[in-house]
Amino acid sequence: MRQLKKRTSLLAVLITLFSFSARSEAIPPNWLPFGPDGGDARSFAVDPHDNQHLYLGTAVGWIYESHNGGGEWKRLARIGNRDDLVLDNIIIDPSTPKRILVGAWVLGSTDGGLFVSSDGGASWNVESQMKGQSIRALVNSPSDPKVFVTGTLKGVYKSVDSGATWKLISPEGSTEIHEVESIAIDPKDPKIIYAGTWHLPWKTTDDGANWSNIKEGVIDDSDVFSIIIDPKDPNVVYASACSGIYKSETAGGRFQKIQGIPSTARRTRVLMQDPQHQNIVFAGTTEGLYRTSDSGKTWIRTTGPELIVNDVFINPADTNRILLATDRGGVLVSNDGGASFRSTNTGFSSRQITSYVEDMRQPGTIYVGMVNDKAWGGAFVSTNGGLTWTQKNGGLDAHDVLSLGQGPDGTILAGTRHGIYRLNGELWNKVDRVSLELPVTEEPPVAKPVVVRKKGAAARKVTPKAPVKKKPAPKPFDGSVFAFTRDGQQIFAGTQDGILKSVDGGLSWNLTADPQGHVWSAISSSKSTILAASLSKASLTTDDGRTWTAINPPSELTQITAVAVDGFGGLWIGGREGVYLSEDKGTTWQVVKNLFVRDVNSIFYDEKGQRVLITANSPTTIAFSAHLPDKTVSYWNTGWNLRLLRPVGEHMVGATLYDGVVIQPEMVNSTEVAKH
Repeated sequence: MRQLKKRTSLLAVLITLFSFSARSEAIPPNWLPFGPDGGDARSFAVDPHDNQHLYLGTAVGWIYESHNGGGEWKRLARIGNRDDLVLDNIIIDPSTPKRILVGAWVLGSTDGGLFVSSDGGASWNVESQMKGQSIRALVNSPSDPKVFVTGTLKGVYKSVDSGATWKLISPEGSTEIHEVESIAIDPKDPKIIYAGTWHLPWKTTDDGANWSNIKEGVIDDSDVFSIIIDPKDPNVVYASACSGIYKSETAGGRFQKIQGIPSTARRTRVLMQDPQHQNIVFAGTTEGLYRTSDSGKTWIRTTGPELIVNDVFINPADTNRILLATDRGGVLVSNDGGASFRSTNTGFSSRQITSYVEDMRQPGTIYVGMVNDKAWGGAFVSTNGGLTWTQKNGGLDAHDVLSLGQGPDGTILAGTRHGIYRLNGELWNKVDRVSLELPVTEEPPVAKPVVVRKKGAAARKVTPKAPVKKKPAPKPFDGSVFAFTRDGQQIFAGTQDGILKSVDGGLSWNLTADPQGHVWSAISSSKSTILAASLSKASLTTDDGRTWTAINPPSELTQITAVAVDGFGGLWIGGREGVYLSEDKGTTWQVVKNLFVRDVNSIFYDEKGQRVLITANSPTTIAFSAHLPDKTVSYWNTGWNLRLLRPVGEHMVGATLYDGVVIQPEMVNSTEVAKH
């Protein structure tokens, strides 16, 4: 914030004239999560002393737990207080059930770590020897509970004291045994260890003193995602790779490729053997779940091909009960041995919400849009202020929803990566009447009269008809729609192809006379003033979009991420460097005193509350409110990284970056003045 204080004397005067006091809202710091349920689920673990007590890892750092075998879930902890940790490995210490070890990695990075809890997940510490390591595999020895082995991008590490200390047992700096994706320990001898790398499998029989490449029968350069060993016959080893599934009956001496799984589904992320029936093995692939009941001779797919399976859990006391951790679909459960599945996501939400709109016809009815969930995402509706949700994506063709809006007649609109949709009852219909032709502002040419002479008749002047210009066929609009705003009976949309305007409730759209060549990612309006912005440009109209005037955004901003127009004539623009206000139509900009926020992702004018609501990206969990009549800045410590904040009745609803919707427990105003 030091840079924001170094302003010119003119700007300092403006700040003084528009000075806000600050206060905090004295409410509990953690708002309550309420779904929508589902999202990306990564891994399972079971309490060795209670098979109804399960843990669930996610791709955003959260661990969930269930005390009824996966019937319901509850957030337990966010590992490392980060939202980028992928938790693919969770181990409960069999000798100390309240001790939990979690291996984490980060997508597109070598970062990660091994995290340990000694109080059942209430608090966590990072294991110093493994700090910053990308942990891709973590297993506990079946025959010695003190032995743990982990696979990282650097190699294979082993602990013989329940994870208190670790030793690299693969050759240091090895050009072969690195990028270890999977680990398996012989059920009878903890010195026999298998390691699957991003190119081939390896094995040691002497605790890592020597390693052999067990590649016979395996196609070269095969990423080995999973290795399992038959607990009753350690000579039987299964390995899954990008080139297919392999089986060895000679403890890895030679592998044979298993037939029956199509090549399109050969990325088998996980193998899991039925603990009571060794002939039954499940293969979780990128195109559904496969099951064999004859030790791999034949396979049957038991789910649809759209399912991406990350992990499989088989209840050891009832092997007919099977749980799947999936991309987008969350957790699925089967009670018939995998023949059929249904969702069991109550309490589990890992959703990326992008947009929000409250139905002006039905207070308390709100819609949210989300991305990256395909058929499991789209749009959801709540009729009770966000407490419960129903998916409403029929007709959206599994498109991401980038924006939501509402027409003056109450019709809900969705902006996607493939155009605009209108909600008609239970189904969304794509809007086809979209013109990307700029309005004609020039007068048509006037035809000059000509003299016509006919035989036997007097000469006379005739004005010929002006030539009719044939319009080119309209180009269909299939672009991204990033934002909507309603102004009276009109709706405006910021898109990748310009600013669109509708005067008939969103049935048809036309391009307004705005500058071309920009992706208009933000738009807001109030009292006939409409402000639109791309990442680097801003434009203003006060005549219903007929003419637009370019305005210079604050010079400090490197990118524009959010805009708003308040009901008092103010223009608001936010970005990485903070939030700025103009009270003279964008001629000058000022920072608002006591509004200390950076990396802004949303600015919203709440007309009823006469306030501007502001949220920012992580790591902050603070949401701000600038109340315009008395010029006070309030803030809430929500406990969540928010993407946007909106009022619903007497409470607030926030959309998180990755964790669905959160709701303010209660609205309690405070007169406490915060010191900055």
